Amino acid sequence: MLVVRPAGPADLDHLLELAILSGPGFTSLPEDPDQLAERLDLSRDSFTGRLPPQECWYTLMLEETDTGDVDGVGSVKAAVGLKRPFFSFRVVNTTQSSPSLNVRLDHQTLVLVNECTGWTEVGSLFLKADRRKGGAGRLLSQSRYMLIGAEPDLFNEMVLAELRGVFTPDGACPFWDHVAHRFFPMEFDEADRMTGSTDKQFILDLAPRHPIYVQLLPEPARAVIGKVHPQGVPAMALLESEGFRPNGLVDIFDAGPTVSCERDNIRTVRDARVLKVRIADEVEAELVSLVSTASVRDFRAVRQKVEIADDVATLNRETAAALKVREGDLVRVKN
Repeated sequence: MLVVRPAGPADLDHLLELAILSGPGFTSLPEDPDQLAERLDLSRDSFTGRLPPQECWYTLMLEETDTGDVDGVGSVKAAVGLKRPFFSFRVVNTTQSSPSLNVRLDHQTLVLVNECTGWTEVGSLFLKADRRKGGAGRLLSQSRYMLIGAEPDLFNEMVLAELRGVFTPDGACPFWDHVAHRFFPMEFDEADRMTGSTDKQFILDLAPRHPIYVQLLPEPARAVIGKVHPQGVPAMALLESEGFRPNGLVDIFDAGPTVSCERDNIRTVRDARVLKVRIADEVEAELVSLVSTASVRDFRAVRQKVEIADDVATLNRETAAALKVREGDLVRVKN
């Protein structure tokens, strides 16, 4: 059975494997064992309540319980931009006109902003290629919202997600090559590493201080602004199904889009019901439901058949064991 469960220090080898498989541009999964070890320590301390809520970064692993294989990762960062700025380019539409010439011109510019301070971020969604079917991606993606819905007050009223921008098959990034690299004289991988491991002062020092006119950029760069990496298209579809929409912000290195949604309007957060557990040998139910525990500390999530009657969710013994719940415990269920 596939289960989503908290990540901890023992997952370092699994997380490093996923980071390597994710490829370039996946800022939240650097191919750096030291950074990943710190990330897993942070996840452990977040789930165990050792950190102030705004400092928490919860990392989730998708595990096959029968084999112990870990095939995916996702995360929820409680608040961005508090200790380190959260920089983006805002795509600004402006109009200039000359009545005397009867001319009207519409322009787009890219303006460096830091607008999302304190927002919650869902991210790091990545699955091994052979798991990108059969509902595993949806389970992993939705588990992040079940985590938020378990204790909403631990998270911000606004939630965002950044999507990876376009890279060519040979690993080149058109926006980086034609635009960002002009301001950051280093390799993309180095800028990517520094974004995740420093206070981002180098961005404040080197990023353009004036608007960049999109019309003046080379066509390969213009064509990818706000576009999603081909591997990120399914993730974008999942986000849109939850109510996320582009908010006019793009990444300053690869120009991938940022999407956002109010926390309480995320479909899974809004629609999941809190029910009391009943355990049976067999469960008669036609539909498979998303089921999670009702607390952050003991969070686990699965997709299994659940029989719902009034305020009771009947689970079979295997599902209850995967969730580590007992008769009378509370779970959150979304059909």
